[in-house]
Amino acid sequence: MKNIITVFLIILSFVSCVKKHDQKKYTEQYRPQIHFSLQSGWANDPNGMVYYDGEYHLFFQYNPDTTIWGPMHWGHAISKDLIHWEELPIALYPDSLGWIFSGSAVIDWENTSGLGKNGIPPMVAIFTYHNRELESAGTDKFQYQGIAYSLDKGRTWTKYKNNPVLPNPGIRDFRDPKVSWHPESGKWIMTLAVLDHINFYSSPNLIDWTLESEFGVGIGAHGGVWECPDLFPLQIEGTDETKWVLLVSINPGGPNGGSATQYFIGDFDGHVFEPHGEKTKWLDYGKDNYAGVTWSDIPDEDGRRILIGWMNNWQYANEIPTSGWRGVFTLPRTLELTEIYNDYLMISSPVKEFEKLKSGSKNISGSTISGMQEINMKPQFPMEIDLNFNTENNTAMNFGERFGIILSNKKNESLKIGYDNLNKLFFIDRSNCGWDSPNQEFAGIHNAPYIVSSPSLDLKLIIDESSVELFAVDGLVSMTEQLFTADKFTSVCLFSQKGEVELIGGSISNLSSIW
Repeated sequence: MKNIITVFLIILSFVSCVKKHDQKKYTEQYRPQIHFSLQSGWANDPNGMVYYDGEYHLFFQYNPDTTIWGPMHWGHAISKDLIHWEELPIALYPDSLGWIFSGSAVIDWENTSGLGKNGIPPMVAIFTYHNRELESAGTDKFQYQGIAYSLDKGRTWTKYKNNPVLPNPGIRDFRDPKVSWHPESGKWIMTLAVLDHINFYSSPNLIDWTLESEFGVGIGAHGGVWECPDLFPLQIEGTDETKWVLLVSINPGGPNGGSATQYFIGDFDGHVFEPHGEKTKWLDYGKDNYAGVTWSDIPDEDGRRILIGWMNNWQYANEIPTSGWRGVFTLPRTLELTEIYNDYLMISSPVKEFEKLKSGSKNISGSTISGMQEINMKPQFPMEIDLNFNTENNTAMNFGERFGIILSNKKNESLKIGYDNLNKLFFIDRSNCGWDSPNQEFAGIHNAPYIVSSPSLDLKLIIDESSVELFAVDGLVSMTEQLFTADKFTSVCLFSQKGEVELIGGSISNLSSIW
């Protein structure tokens, strides 16, 4: 009996040590407190996001051995509320067919694949194999699509014995399958990135695939290779009309340099995507929101289209100054579609579950800002800052040319965010945020063009230990940026340059850590 008790106490001590160790892992410098980040190693593109039986699954590109990009696995985390995450063991490992690159996951409710058993629908992952040996041999056929399935809520996986299910036809970049069920045609649709355009494939069973059409030649941004596509329907806000949204990440070629995600609005009939207009649109104008895709199988009673992105940029991703881990994801965002300015535009906003993190809010009284005006409080991070400015007289002679908010510290590091009324754009200035990337692409002022035509202008800033997410004009404009200051910010000031601006009001809210 004493031996049993001794063993039990040892186990309890071990578990306690593990918990303390894990908690300690989430207190390092720059470690985000309200965003999911992996415990150690390297992570990039979010993959295989699917909802099943009360759990949101987030898989991601993962190198467990170092903090730089390398042999790709699928890491795995789950959440019951999209905010608090539990990291699980690796889901998919490389094998003789190659590394496990990006892809998607679905629940095969009707068991079209035949991979389900005993009435359990399979969770099916569809991913790109990347064969380094074939790449080194000089062939272009080193990327092809495979599948794996799970019958225990994604905890263990079996790779399909006859992989690949979609061989490479001789195209160098042939990857990142995003699969969804298209009820009108009764088929699965695969949206695949092929060089700098998209191929659409269909399948009755997730195994046998047929090319339907191509999209993207001569339309959209083509500064680099197309990656990580997504295709889904969205109802236009305030109407009964539905349009289809096609997301396409591109690297390089983003609006502020490096990697970014563009989108197209149009119609899709199960065969062909027909876009409305040819103007290039960007989902996020910040430097650090890439490869974002959406969850599949969100219940109809919920009805949201929810996206998460990788918070980094390939210009400096392997060099950011974190220690022991590199890999952070944006807050999950609800996507909506609105018809405005004779166009269809996307709206992004933090998921409603984020509200549960708020505590200790302080109101900011309205005032006229001219020059600098400090907010009398010591900032505590993470935090949310909401501001509402009066822009009814933005053409008046005394209206400020640039206005917004500045966060700073005693080392004279600063972050400036606001609106440039002269050039009609939002901006994030992180040129003095402490870290200079080896290729000098990190520091700078980054812009999102937008002509304010309403009598007021709202800014929502969500600031974590090493990032800021800006949502403006009720989510019509979003910008995501990392920041790596030597010290925490200790001062918050409102400013207006070359004129004045009226602050209608605002608030600052503390945010509880998710760890």
